[in-house]
Amino acid sequence: MKFKAFEDLQVWQDARAFVKSIYELTSLKNFSKDFGLKEQIQRASVSIMNNISEGYERDNNREFIKFLGYSKGSAGEVRSMLYVALDLNYISNDQFKICYDKAVSIITQISNFKKYLRNYIIKENIEKVKSLFIMILNL
Repeated sequence: MKFKAFEDLQVWQDARAFVKSIYELTSLKNFSKDFGLKEQIQRASVSIMNNISEGYERDNNREFIKFLGYSKGSAGEVRSMLYVALDLNYISNDQFKICYDKAVSIITQISNFKKYLRNYIIKENIEKVKSLFIMILNL
């Protein structure tokens, strides 16, 4: 499966929508006044989509996997900060659940994508070894 641009990746599209959700949450009255938490959760959410795009643009699956790991870590950070927002009554239980579920969905997509890329690398290496072995046998 080939993609022409990172914008074609469903996980990036979902991360982009998630950023919008986080910005909408942080514009709520009490949340918007907590500048530290607000800025940190916004930066972490943006980091999810940015690391996906940066890793994609590296044109190297091993690098891409590394950046997907950063992205997954940022999604976990957002999940953690959602608990802070909930505990401080900045968001409702329903708002928490919606954003938490979106974060988990993105984390799952990233994990699955990393597995796919790792398997692709393994298959690619097996093909290289086969070609080398055939070349040696033909000598």
